[in-house]
Amino acid sequence: MDERRRLINLGYRMLGSLAEAEDAVQETYARWYVMTPDERSAIENPAAWLTTVASRICLNVLRSARVRRERYVGQWLPEPLPDVREWDGGADPADRVTLDESISMAFLVVLESMTPAERVAFVLHDVFRYPFDEVAAIVGRTPAACRQLASSARRRVDTARAPERPATEQARVVRDFKQAWEAQDIEALIGLLDPDVTAIADGGGRALTFVEPIRGADDVAGAWMQLARRALGSHVLVECTVNGRPGLVSRHEGAIVTVFAFDVADGRVTRIWVVRNPEKLRAWTTG
Repeated sequence: MDERRRLINLGYRMLGSLAEAEDAVQETYARWYVMTPDERSAIENPAAWLTTVASRICLNVLRSARVRRERYVGQWLPEPLPDVREWDGGADPADRVTLDESISMAFLVVLESMTPAERVAFVLHDVFRYPFDEVAAIVGRTPAACRQLASSARRRVDTARAPERPATEQARVVRDFKQAWEAQDIEALIGLLDPDVTAIADGGGRALTFVEPIRGADDVAGAWMQLARRALGSHVLVECTVNGRPGLVSRHEGAIVTVFAFDVADGRVTRIWVVRNPEKLRAWTTG
């Protein structure tokens, strides 16, 4: 059971969903405990066995997820995670995902563009540093094929990756965005947005939000002004950490109902991800 947190970390990066990662790990342990004691004792490296099984389960989930997400209402975004200090006090520490660059919303969104095999090979090798011989045994390809998969995935990541900005700069831009939004100052908002900014929302058909991405500073600022007029009177915006980066949450009657993640470059917001699907906000729930 000491391996549980590592497997949750692995599963979250592969699937972009804490709930699905937990299910995959649960299934992994179910397969472990269904074996006889003699069968388990014959396994020389239990940690490696658990990793192999969990990774194969994740690979199967990713393949079926392609079909499920075609039926998903609106845009599908990864499940956002809070900082450990902001995590629900009832959460099991073993289920808490370690926050680093490999779980930023921007990184996870790029992973979503990969094929299942690319994603698993890349996460295992580039993030968790498994050698290609081990990756090959998990993915069911040759080491050379897995090296090509990881290389293709790496090019996608490198193409999409913006220069990393200091956390203090990102926090300042997010704070200025919050203040301009609360003041309903559209000119200030436009000034904080990159001209080509994109906003994507995920309500999953379970919460009201915009369905198609919004692009361009004027249109995004206009949409946020509409949100301010409709909701800010009854909602409270709070600065927080979202997947290791400065972000915002919206509280309504004390409950977190929306999580906002941001990508910032050169002092301006380049991307906004809005998650309202309540199924993806479990880690943020209090009480």
